[in-house]
Amino acid sequence: MKEQLEKRLTELKAELVSGQKVMADLEAKQANLRDTLLRISGAIQILEELTSSTKQDDYQNNNYVQEESNVQYQLKD
Repeated sequence: MKEQLEKRLTELKAELVSGQKVMADLEAKQANLRDTLLRISGAIQILEELTSSTKQDDYQNNNYVQEESNVQYQLKD
């Protein structure tokens, strides 16, 4: 009976160590994934801001060209 208990204890200790290794690996993967998602999120934010800024610049430039055309048209009259 004692031998069975000691054998089971040894098995459980081995399972515990194995489980702890798996847990550590999963936590490392989770941390890497979190970092990757943060980088992707940051890149998206920057690209959205640049896209928005470019649209604003295009809009302002377009308005400026139209205003300049109107002024030139008025000067011709």
